[in-house]
Amino acid sequence: MIYWVSQQYDYLSYFDGNNYTYPQKAFSNLLFAGNKKINEDDLWNEQLNLVKIGIIGYDFKNSLESLSSKNSPIINLPDLCFFAAELCFCFEENYIKSKTKLTEEFWRKIKTIELPDDKIKCELKAQITKREYIKSVETIQKYIREGDTYEMNFCQAFEGSFTIWDPIASFFKLQKISPMPFASLFKAEDKWLISASPERFLKKENSRLIAQPIKGTIQRGGTEIDDEVNKKSLLTSEKERAENLMITDLTRNDLSKISEIGSVKVEELFGIYSLPKVFQMITTISSILKPDTTFKKIIQATFPMGSMTGAPKIRTMELIDELESFKRNWFSGAFGWIDENGDFDFSVVIRSIIADLETKKLYFGVGSAITIDSDASKEYEECELKSQAILEVLNGRKKS
Repeated sequence: MIYWVSQQYDYLSYFDGNNYTYPQKAFSNLLFAGNKKINEDDLWNEQLNLVKIGIIGYDFKNSLESLSSKNSPIINLPDLCFFAAELCFCFEENYIKSKTKLTEEFWRKIKTIELPDDKIKCELKAQITKREYIKSVETIQKYIREGDTYEMNFCQAFEGSFTIWDPIASFFKLQKISPMPFASLFKAEDKWLISASPERFLKKENSRLIAQPIKGTIQRGGTEIDDEVNKKSLLTSEKERAENLMITDLTRNDLSKISEIGSVKVEELFGIYSLPKVFQMITTISSILKPDTTFKKIIQATFPMGSMTGAPKIRTMELIDELESFKRNWFSGAFGWIDENGDFDFSVVIRSIIADLETKKLYFGVGSAITIDSDASKEYEECELKSQAILEVLNGRKKS
């Protein structure tokens, strides 16, 4: 089904919440396709009665603030890439938007694709060594001591090349290994996003906004007892709580710019949630929008997600560009959809493969929050933990 749709349309997106319901309901199970790319003016135009789907790349920050991106891109990508949906399937409620019924057998076939492993492997290389990573963390901590930043999400990139590579098969393989609440697949002509994101950027339901930053990670244990020990360790870690609290405060501040006075609320602080390979500390923040606040104003106030920058946001983004080795492009941006009524749901583009079938290149980024208390070697290990599922898909082998 998805293969067929991808052959008929220039643009395609598939969202799968994998039945997660915490801490708010995850992505709905939707498939969109179309041939019409949406320009920036039409993206912000709320009078258009369109379902809009796409990506806001991290480097769109340069259009919002006096910032720049000096690092070389691994793949050339647009900062904004949206299309208008011509075809809409809603699998969660088992119907096509036209009211044509989908059978259970149809849905089951989509979820149980046989994966051609010989078409999803790829040669990979890390852009920086462990030694270079540790040196960069030490430099960040120098900036923290000097007062330039309090916390920085420092990322490294893995890049690869291929002769034949199947993005759809790679997505379902990643789904099998690491099903996530914000899993998604996106095709924009020859450019693809294969995402196993655990993190919501922002959701709008009528006048209510919901943000769910993640800060705090620990690996799953080998037994239920080990799991409980690790969960308690994450919950009681002063370092992880401090990281989460800084980003919570930053997110509250972002939402306050566009929300009714007194409406910004922390619904859950330091929630610990189970994912296939890790436990994550997730905070849920909500607010009520001021009347007539547009999508453009919301993005101007909140983008990029604070969990992918650090605090203070603008100065930290300057340092990110100085210290990282690559242009993030779509990585750590936002991906999602906007419906005809202006409601939307966007994930943070992390734990994701970004590929160009024309140049036969792909990359993925991985990072962690660096604070004054960070141990560089442990932060590197956290990045390894977060990248395990993608490496297993692309290398075809598990880490021992």
